Amino acid sequence: MLHIKQEFETIVSCCNNSNVGKHLPLALYVHHTALEALDPILQEYEQKARLICQQKNKQKETATLIKFNTQLPKISYLYYPEFDTNPHPAIKSSIVVNMETQETNFRDYSKSENPPILHRKETFITNNYPLYETFAKLTAHEEALGLLDNVSQIGTQQQWFELLKKYRVGFQEHFLICPLDYKPANLTIERHKAAIVRSKLSRPVNLAIEANLFTEKTTFFDYGCGYGGDVERIAEKGFQSSGWDPFYLPNNPLKSADIVNVGYVINVIENIQERQEALIKAWELTKEILLVSAQILIDDYHRGLIAYGDGIITCRNTFQKYYQQEELKYYIDRVLNVNSIPVDLGIYFVFRDEDKAETFRASRFHSQANTPRIRVSLPRFEDCQQLLTPLMNFVTVRGRLPVKNELVNEAEIKQEFGTFRRAFEVILNATDEKEWEAIVEKRRDEFLLYLALSQFTNRPKYRKLSHKIREDIKALFGSYKRACMFADLMLLSLQDLDNIAELCRKFPVGIKFKNALLVHINVLETLPSILRLYEGCASRTFGRLQDANLIKFYFKQPKIEYLYYPDFDNLAHPILANIMSVDLQDLHVRYIDYQDDRNPPILHRKDAVVNSDYPLYQKFAKLTSKEKNWGLLDNFSLISRRQGWLKLLEERCVTIKGHSLYWRKDASPDRIKLLRYQIKERKRKQT
Repeated sequence: MLHIKQEFETIVSCCNNSNVGKHLPLALYVHHTALEALDPILQEYEQKARLICQQKNKQKETATLIKFNTQLPKISYLYYPEFDTNPHPAIKSSIVVNMETQETNFRDYSKSENPPILHRKETFITNNYPLYETFAKLTAHEEALGLLDNVSQIGTQQQWFELLKKYRVGFQEHFLICPLDYKPANLTIERHKAAIVRSKLSRPVNLAIEANLFTEKTTFFDYGCGYGGDVERIAEKGFQSSGWDPFYLPNNPLKSADIVNVGYVINVIENIQERQEALIKAWELTKEILLVSAQILIDDYHRGLIAYGDGIITCRNTFQKYYQQEELKYYIDRVLNVNSIPVDLGIYFVFRDEDKAETFRASRFHSQANTPRIRVSLPRFEDCQQLLTPLMNFVTVRGRLPVKNELVNEAEIKQEFGTFRRAFEVILNATDEKEWEAIVEKRRDEFLLYLALSQFTNRPKYRKLSHKIREDIKALFGSYKRACMFADLMLLSLQDLDNIAELCRKFPVGIKFKNALLVHINVLETLPSILRLYEGCASRTFGRLQDANLIKFYFKQPKIEYLYYPDFDNLAHPILANIMSVDLQDLHVRYIDYQDDRNPPILHRKDAVVNSDYPLYQKFAKLTSKEKNWGLLDNFSLISRRQGWLKLLEERCVTIKGHSLYWRKDASPDRIKLLRYQIKERKRKQT
């Protein structure tokens, strides 16, 4: 153990040279999670101080920050219970340990009217801390506004509040905003300028069509329709369609309709009361389903936008409120007293009929299955094949035999065979029974996923389920109670991250990282049920990132990421555009946008993330094999981003066209000759 008096100069030197923590003239401050990254001498020094506290029964909980005094041999333990949640947390208490005398001094700030507060929180932690990027972005914004220019005037809570008042800014979590009672001089919000001319259906309405929510007689009304693009395109599809907008179509009547869309309306209304009234009015017009959508909170600081109210004012004087995904659901549910269903990023469906809502929730877990092929030529089957086809299709879809009044040609089948079961026996004789068993198992797993995740949204009573779903459960599980028991056991298994890690490592498809599995979204239906449930906890609670084509399953922490690579099929090495990260521990959604990044991440080994039956698998695999042979994939850290990859291609005299490699025409022949020799030697060693 170090002798404090003799070695204090060493302690000071270690503090001054530390790459971890916040440096002040007379101290080094470190977050408790960063202690293990310090010099071992400082770790040993702090452990002795902690032991002194424990012996004197002073330290009852983990301190937030540890202060290494570089003027005197003292260590302070500082408690900031709101470190993660408050952008500028106030100190609640401290313990100072005199390492020379081994005396301790406790101080309580909890009743102080002007306690010290923290700034630049990212400086206390390491860059792998979960909130590092959030803290760093906030600091960057505050620096840009000049809020941190004079540190002597912002150290206490009252000083800080006075400065914020002077600058007319405030906070919403870790985002800078302007107070609602502030309005720049001569500013008029021009809501109508937020309307856009659409060349195709809006995302919410298109999702409703893809979900088969529009039937032959469905009526549609667009509340706040702007130029009316959705109204026109729905009418072109043969549905009764109308809309109203306070600026563009103010004289159109407000009509009740089966499906009402209030698309990206509530986020352009700067008045909170009017925003709520718009949502309620749209709901009052809704007979069956309300489509609600709004902008989701992303970091728009670099786009030159100004914070205003609980949203922003653009350079066009239009207001935009950016919600967080979970915040938007909470807002819809609270205002309308409903349980809205997340469908996509910033898009929710609200059903009038809860039974239909449950049917929709269940249908979202229903995947396509192929009807088993005819393998044996049997006269009895061939004579009745046309009659039996509807029965085969029904069992393929539902994984069970139909009950009374569920099949259109029920009378004809029963007249010929007596019962559905006897008719299906003829089908089994002509097909592979194991394929039908696989379909039943598939439908059983899908129901377990639905029931497991319904636990988060008040699992419905059996009598509230539709007739078809009740029959499904009866046939597949015997009873609703039994099905719910299996679902709960399945949900409980998610707590075992080691099991999830094992499933990820054993799954034959995907890129395996030390802490995660990366797969294409088309692989999702072939994943083990536990992994599908794991992903469902994210997608069915918050929705998925729009156009996401890859999913990353983390198993060191409960987290799912959705990644969007534009031109995944066409580009040999697509560039990452966006990431949506869902932390299933704190139920928080975070976003990263790489579209303006000069050196964005790129994807290699596309064949690894798709199934072998993917249409372009062979093309992807051929490219990956050649890149491995040419030594292009040896150093992932070097090629994980675009500039590093382009630099390597230049060094190796390689160019890529489509999904093929070619030698650069301007390369030195001697250089090409050497590279060819290296490739040949690599292949020889591999064999």
